[in-house]
Amino acid sequence: MRFQDAAKDARAVVYAGIQADPLVARVAGLLAGATAAERLMARAAMNGERTGPEVWRRMFPTLFGEGPGEGPGERPGGADRRLHAEALLAASLEVAERGEAARSSYRGAVVEELTALLLARRTGQAPVKRERRVLFDGVRAEIHPYDVTVESEARPEVYDCKWGARGINADVLNQLDDARAHAADEEIAMHVAIVVFDARRSCELRLDRATAEHAGTDLIALESLDELAGRR
Repeated sequence: MRFQDAAKDARAVVYAGIQADPLVARVAGLLAGATAAERLMARAAMNGERTGPEVWRRMFPTLFGEGPGEGPGERPGGADRRLHAEALLAASLEVAERGEAARSSYRGAVVEELTALLLARRTGQAPVKRERRVLFDGVRAEIHPYDVTVESEARPEVYDCKWGARGINADVLNQLDDARAHAADEEIAMHVAIVVFDARRSCELRLDRATAEHAGTDLIALESLDELAGRR
């Protein structure tokens, strides 16, 4: 088994420009240090509704110091928490304002960057890379690259990243399971997972309707993103 860079076709070149936009790194950095409630707020704000920040502050009052107190799982520390929430909201609204054509690509790039950031906290010296194919001897190579990979000799990891549960489809699930199975044929324990920046319940409902094999594929949903940094 070996990893290889994806081919640089026209789509990949355009998307690489979006990935390199400082806004993507800024949003992902803020999300990496966010609570589950802040991430939920950011997802709602990035969905593209033309709504000013004051509306989001009213919808998530405890994040901005306007509620009766801190709710379960909220960031302690008062002013620091509010400053972080304000910065995340402002950056999320910048993504929302990118326009219908570009917004979807920006959101996908944010989820990939966030996944890579969280994985890098755990993996140490194992390189975390983007847009990589996995090749196996005697097996026809897949054209579609994996979004994020951890290229560890002991236990490689492969992740496909999606903004919402609707991105979970048979092609994605089959590709991940094929990689796991082909690695097992070479006596390599590869961890495969799909990272979805959406509620776990929505993802599970989507998976329940899936006919593709996914028993060996892990699901990392919005509520459990920090598992990427702490998985053992």
